[in-house]
Amino acid sequence: MPTVFRFDGLRVVIYPNDHRPAHVHVMGAGGEAVFILQCPDGPPLLRETFGFKSGDLNRIETALKTMLPDLCKQWSVFHGDF
Repeated sequence: MPTVFRFDGLRVVIYPNDHRPAHVHVMGAGGEAVFILQCPDGPPLLRETFGFKSGDLNRIETALKTMLPDLCKQWSVFHGDF
């Protein structure tokens, strides 16, 4: 599972054999969350989470917003269109 970014001890992962719509898995600190990217303009939307508190999710969403152009580009590398 390719880690495309790391921040605050968390990994942002895009699975090469995953499905559309464009999304990322954020893992670490005992939790996992899946955010739909809504490429190319966002904003990322939380699809599901396990183990993260709301404050953590807000922090993750803010970080994903700043990374959105790069995340969409990485998704395209693995999957083509969004």
